[in-house]
Amino acid sequence: QVQLVESGGGLVQPGGSLRLSCAASGSIFGIYGMDWYRQAPGKQRELVASITSGSSTNYADSVKGRFTISRDNAKNTVYLQMNSLKPEDTAVYYCKYTLGPTQRFKAYWGQGTQVTVSS
Repeated sequence: QVQLVESGGGLVQPGGSLRLSCAASGSIFGIYGMDWYRQAPGKQRELVASITSGSSTNYADSVKGRFTISRDNAKNTVYLQMNSLKPEDTAVYYCKYTLGPTQRFKAYWGQGTQVTVSS
């Protein structure tokens, strides 16, 4: 059974940095898309950053220039480097893996990791 496990969250002061990681356990192959989402209290879950199997990336406007998504295909791991953090970045961050068309675009979600930006 495939599970995604996030790590790297925590409490950081405004202007600080964190690096989130998401690793897959179990047998998984043919990962097409890897994404990071976040959900703040009282708000809907939103897409923060995404990266395809070809390493094309996309970012929410609110994080462009501050966050960087990357992936290690050999380790089935995706990372989110977050710099210049702001209080409004406070949220639970989730990773999502989407498989390719031969696997009917099956999606897996992590359990979430809390990021709190506060002085």
